[in-house]
Formats: sequence, C-alpha cells, structure tokens
Amino acid sequence: MRNRTLILALPFIAVVTLASSAVANPSISSVAVAPQYDTTHVYVAPEEVDKFVQAFLGTFGGKSTPQVVATVTPTPSSTTSQLLQTPAGTVSLFGFKTPVPYPFGLERNGYLVRDMDVAVKAARDAGASVIVTAFPDPIGRDAVIQWPGGLNMQLYWHTKHPDYKPLETIPENRAYVSPDVVDEFLKDFLTFSGGKILADEKNASAAEIGMPDEKFRRVEVQSDFGRMLVLVSDGHLPYPYGYETTGYEVQDLQETLEKAETFGVNILVPPHRARDRQTSIVQFPGGFIAEIHAVSK
Repeated sequence: MRNRTLILALPFIAVVTLASSAVANPSISSVAVAPQYDTTHVYVAPEEVDKFVQAFLGTFGGKSTPQVVATVTPTPSSTTSQLLQTPAGTVSLFGFKTPVPYPFGLERNGYLVRDMDVAVKAARDAGASVIVTAFPDPIGRDAVIQWPGGLNMQLYWHTKHPDYKPLETIPENRAYVSPDVVDEFLKDFLTFSGGKILADEKNASAAEIGMPDEKFRRVEVQSDFGRMLVLVSDGHLPYPYGYETTGYEVQDLQETLEKAETFGVNILVPPHRARDRQTSIVQFPGGFIAEIHAVSK
C-alpha cells in the first residue's frame, strides 16, 4: 500500500503558462480509453477491506463490484479484489492474503489501454521502463511501467471491453516529481498519453503542499487517461503530503468530510483554501491517504 506530503510568505504573482503541449508525434493514435477507466490502486490488509469499502463508498457514493479471490500477479499470490466505482473516481482494491510480490503495491494506478502490446511499445518508445512485462490475469493482461522520477503505473487490458459510465468529476493523479527530471517526465508522459499541458506555474504558492511560505512549480496535465497534477518538489515535505496519489473533487468539501468522519476517516490536514479550491488530506481505514477538494465556482 502506498502513501505519499508541503507554505507562509510574501504576496506573490503566479506566472501561469497556458499551453497545448501535445504529443511529440500527433499521428500516433492514443492508447488510452477514457478517464473513468483510470483506477487508483489501493492495498489494505484483508481484515481492513470491508471497513475501507464502507468508508470510501460512504464518503463518495457509488457501488462495489462483487469481491473475488484471485491471482493478479505473474507469480503465485492470492488477494481479494474488487472495483469501487464512485462519481468522483474509481478504486481497484486489493486485500492480499499472501505476501505481495515486488513491485506490486508500489504502482499508483491502473490505466486501461486499447491494445497491450501497442501500449507497452508506446511506453518504451516514449521513455518509460517496463518493470513488469505483460502477463495474463483472470480477465485480461497487465504490465507495470515506470516513468522518470520513479512513478510506477500499471497498464491493463480486458478480454471483454468494460463499460463504465463517465465520472461526475475527474480525479487528479497527483504526481510529486523532482526538479531534476520533471521536464523529462512531462515530455515522455505527454508523448505516451497524447496529452497536453493546461497550465504551468513556475512560482505557485506551495500552501497547496503544506508550505505556505514557499513557492513551487505546479503543472496541470490532461489526456484521454484523465487529469494529472504534477507537483515539482524538493522533497522537504511535511507529513502527509506526498503520500496522497489521488485528489478527488467534490461539490461540498465540508459535507463530504462530515460524512467521511462518520465512517472512521481521519482528517490529517483540516480544510483550508489553496488557490481556487478548498482542500483537505484524509486517511481511510486501512491507511490509504487521499486529497479531497471542492473548486470555487
């Protein structure tokens, strides 16, 4: 299971660059399907699975697919597995009954692709490392890739194409990346995803990552996989910033947090204003840490 966390200062002027940084080769067809098929991977102890399901669905609404016990890794293992589908985002939930084979549990999410072999080649060509080559699972195929900066993602393909309805709000894949590799990461990921940069702020207030006296670089990316918020950090992050791999947008933050607390969700960072949003960091039963925010209208 993964967890990842940063500011006081002079008034500042944010420099925002609106861009349309598209793929390096626009003739390449997108390997992505749609944002509702981007699933955050959550690993919890088997005894915490039901508590997590109750808390996550209680907080965001939605439903779970039936729980199954399966081998979802290329080497022997056993886990409960289910998909939590909410209006704010989707979770692939695992409760391993055996030790988790490396490097599983370190991947932040899973992206549905149109063709596994094409997607793996596209990832390699774009600059990703394939750290788990494609392997069969009970309903399709999977592979794990790693981008510059150490971000692991799983690619998946289903034998029978899934059909999920569009999300009401698209979650953010919150990627903390070092200044040393951020430009390389952005170039490679945009090439692979066919995405574009919506905004690139070189001197944003780092209050958004827990350091109101500092500045940081903040990059918004959009692709057919969904949204990504690239947070360029020096690594001097106060807990729990950096552990949250996903940011969920809701209509009313206070109402959402009140519901969450009734299901045993801990508020790690109380709600506060950052840019155009009210934001908070929470921890669900089982340890999963997430950002939740409401955007000012």
